[in-house]
Amino acid sequence: MSDFDVIVVGGGHAGIEAARAASAIGASTLLISLNRSMIGNTPCNPHIGGSAKGIVVREVDALGGLMGLAADIAPLQIKMLNESKGPGVRCLRAQVAKHEYPAHILALLSRIHNLTILEGEVCSLLFTDGRLSGIRLLNGREITAKSVVLTTGTYLDASVIRGQTVKKEGPDGEKSSLPLAGDLRRLGLELVRFKTGTPPRLDYGSIDFSKAQIQLGEDGPLAFSYLTTDYTPLERQLPCYIVYTNEKTHELIRAHLFESAVYNGIISGIGPRYCPSIESKLVRFPDHDRHQLFLEPEERDYSSVYLQGFSTGFDEKMQEQMVHTIVGLEKAKIIKYAYQIEYDAISSFEFDHYLRVKKVPGLFGAGQIVGTSGYEEAAGLGLVAGANAALSALSRPLLSLGREEAYIGVMIDDLVTKGADEPYRLLSSRAEHRLLLRHDNADLRLTEKGYQFGLVDDNRYRLYLQRKCEVEKAVAYLEETRLKPSDGLNSYLRQNGYEGISRPYLASELLTRGRLSLKGLLPLLPESLQLSPNSTLTVETEIKFRGYIEREEKSIAEKRAYETEPIPEDIDYSSIKGLRNEAREKLGKFRPLTVGEAGRIPGVNPADTTLLLLYLKKAAHQ
Repeated sequence: MSDFDVIVVGGGHAGIEAARAASAIGASTLLISLNRSMIGNTPCNPHIGGSAKGIVVREVDALGGLMGLAADIAPLQIKMLNESKGPGVRCLRAQVAKHEYPAHILALLSRIHNLTILEGEVCSLLFTDGRLSGIRLLNGREITAKSVVLTTGTYLDASVIRGQTVKKEGPDGEKSSLPLAGDLRRLGLELVRFKTGTPPRLDYGSIDFSKAQIQLGEDGPLAFSYLTTDYTPLERQLPCYIVYTNEKTHELIRAHLFESAVYNGIISGIGPRYCPSIESKLVRFPDHDRHQLFLEPEERDYSSVYLQGFSTGFDEKMQEQMVHTIVGLEKAKIIKYAYQIEYDAISSFEFDHYLRVKKVPGLFGAGQIVGTSGYEEAAGLGLVAGANAALSALSRPLLSLGREEAYIGVMIDDLVTKGADEPYRLLSSRAEHRLLLRHDNADLRLTEKGYQFGLVDDNRYRLYLQRKCEVEKAVAYLEETRLKPSDGLNSYLRQNGYEGISRPYLASELLTRGRLSLKGLLPLLPESLQLSPNSTLTVETEIKFRGYIEREEKSIAEKRAYETEPIPEDIDYSSIKGLRNEAREKLGKFRPLTVGEAGRIPGVNPADTTLLLLYLKKAAHQ
């Protein structure tokens, strides 16, 4: 008998959600962290959400996760992004307190009855009769389990680099996990070397904020979690600020470019293109005379300020000089120097859509070990990996999320079919169905499924059903209710650039007019319609964009005709006549589970998938 059903290795954002998901499903779960006090740590910018990422936090919450709940507890600043760009890209971003957020996470984890937290370092995996059976700690202790989830973040064989100085350590001066990397290589897994970086932190009192542009948060009922009812008003939020690099900054960097770890040949790992160092920005955009930077608080007392956009690989002396060229930072004191960090990850091609390691039954992975970057991406993957580790241990059907269901599904599909040749960052442009994958409707998309798999408790499910009913009734009411001409209605129309009406119109018909809002129409309805702010947004979007939404849904239905067609695990691709050699090679390497998955593998074109589908249909009738 195993000591636990599931062991989660690593206490970062992926590990947190993996442990919570496994426990919620009913698996006895052990979470192992190098340092208990660092569980939920935010080693880079302590912000949650942002473009596309904020929607992932909502999806994690809709599936019962913890990230949104913790981020909602008195954020330092919160605002909605992309409000003018349409509902498909609208998302929340919150600046959280670096030390408070992990405390909130630990408090939430401590309430889970079948979860044990252990401080220790995993050095190898255990196998019994050729099957994964647990882990071995550095102190020699062996702990058995039916499933193991690796969520090692940037700690696996990590090196912190500044200029010519290289230290074998993880983020924030923590230990680097060395033995486990070697053990994974011995299993025949393909490891890749990635890198990321973080900018310096400055002392608040040494900054001249009068020379910076202030950036305030936003008032209103803003929250990631559908359970949150206590919102942080603007008067309790802290401001952020904007400053810029200048020609002095650029001249200094160019003169010393090859002293940076990014260019001096020490770093072999590949970094994320969407989060470059400041020196990389200068090389890639030589015509830019300045680059925008943000001053963002890390703590409620404003003791530490994060210089967003100024990641660098220079040594400490150069960092001092660079920072002091920026207007407003001439006398800034650096309290934590920037660094680049290299670490090992497992090639994302080693995983399937359930985040199982294909070569090692019982082993799952999530977060940066799978090739992603970012807290939110890690949390989304962690939830799916933890859930499937538990479902596998309990011999139950596994959870999968499609590209049309969630950004989490987009991310997983991208990783396992297209791979990650650099740390993967989620972008709204990656989602072809982003009008369906909105901030406001994550619960309507996912909570039902979460409840079926045991991720969502009865209380959350009850609240979800109430909101679903609220939305459906409101849509039906607006589609059936006619608004007659009145002074109030015509005044509202004229205020928004429309002519007054002389005959009755359906409320839903009026709402399709671009500049009209449901909030503006509510007082003009013959009956009071009580809606929460989130439901107001959902109802308005469903009516305003109905034509586009129906078109998306039709497209998805057409794809489903072949998308889910299963491919036998023992299929011999060499026996499919007419299949191109490249397609045979790629299909044989990645072993897709469905025809839809096969079609998204680079090098497999639509003609190849047609031949594959015909082959499967013919085989089914033999």
